Amino acid sequence: MSRLHLPDAELTWRFSRSSGAGGQHVNTTDTRVELLWDLRATTALSAAQRDRAADVLRSRLVDGTITVVSSQYRSQHRNREAARARLEDLVARAIVPPKVRRATRPTRASSRRRLEAKKRRSDLKQGRAGGWTDG
Repeated sequence: MSRLHLPDAELTWRFSRSSGAGGQHVNTTDTRVELLWDLRATTALSAAQRDRAADVLRSRLVDGTITVVSSQYRSQHRNREAARARLEDLVARAIVPPKVRRATRPTRASSRRRLEAKKRRSDLKQGRAGGWTDG
């Protein structure tokens, strides 16, 4: 799959203070990154790709916008890179068309095994049909 590249002009960044490791540095720097991308207004995808992505990512869309958050690194720069890579990967996977399933017939051996299993099961249940006897 070729790497999808989303234009910088279409990306909206928000920064906030991150939790976790980092000592006093964490209390003073906005290292947590939120990346917002408007799927409806993008020019990076064709209309068909946009529709496919909207369908696949519908649970992640809020008013047509996808949000990706990254706070795994201590630096804002690395979190920006991680968020962008995750968004591009998410969209690239979403626009791949599904594989077309070609119908095939069951093999003769698989049909025979299925029927033999049904026969064994039938015989087992038939053997239970006798009534209880007082012994």
